Amino acid sequence: MKTSILIRVLVIVALFALVASAADVTGKWVAQQPGRDGQTREVTITLKADGDNLTGAVSGRGGDTAISEGKISGDAISFVVERSFNEKKIRQIYKGQVSGNEIKFKVSTEGAERTIEMTAKKAGS
Repeated sequence: MKTSILIRVLVIVALFALVASAADVTGKWVAQQPGRDGQTREVTITLKADGDNLTGAVSGRGGDTAISEGKISGDAISFVVERSFNEKKIRQIYKGQVSGNEIKFKVSTEGAERTIEMTAKKAGS
């Protein structure tokens, strides 16, 4: 009986430690996103962490687009941005690694082979 209670307490403590160790990503992040023509454009990513869930938006030519499927696991984050171009939905998958005030992203588009890499820096840092 005492062993069972001890195991439960340890599991709860471990879960709290895991949530507490998640990267602090809440806020605005700015990156230079490379384009096909060699030009870059500034992208602002606004994130809000709630436990292991992530919400927010990514700026684009058409304004801000909400993110979906946002997740945080330690210092790894991921989310999806869906946009429409010429009545076609485009899903971009963002996978990032947080290190202090930077997030190194790999962004891929579903159905395309091209992946771009960019580094976002926390605004005001």
